Amino acid sequence: MVRMNHVTRLIHAYKQAPWRTQRQWIGIFLLGLLLITMVAALYLDVTARAAILGREIQYLETEINLNVRTNADLQTQLAVWLSASEMEQRSKTLGFRSIEPDELEFIIVPGYVPPQPPILAAVPQPKMSAPSIPPEYTQSLLDWIEDRLQAPILSRPGASG
Repeated sequence: MVRMNHVTRLIHAYKQAPWRTQRQWIGIFLLGLLLITMVAALYLDVTARAAILGREIQYLETEINLNVRTNADLQTQLAVWLSASEMEQRSKTLGFRSIEPDELEFIIVPGYVPPQPPILAAVPQPKMSAPSIPPEYTQSLLDWIEDRLQAPILSRPGASG
């Protein structure tokens, strides 16, 4: 009887009050809610950074296209200015006139090497290819979790087999 009385006193001493049990459950729930909130905040941060970088890339591509168009316009303008008809018109405006064949005189200079004409061909532009992004960087957190849950147990990291 003494032993039974001792056991009931121990059970009664270690049994928690209902309010204490409720407090523990509320604490566990709040801890879980905090973890879910932290994961969601991290996911939003990564997604926002990816979106910002995507916008920057679009802006830079637009700027590149604008520079290419401006360069083409300037090359066209230079070609017009260097055309024979335009050069002739400007020379007449400056007071030059065409030479007559009897006014022409050639002088030969020994050892003179004429300069090579500049090559005006456009330098081929390197082809830009889209950078390849590994799938690890384009996969969302939910897709990653789903892949991990669907993977066979033996192929999971840390599984011994």
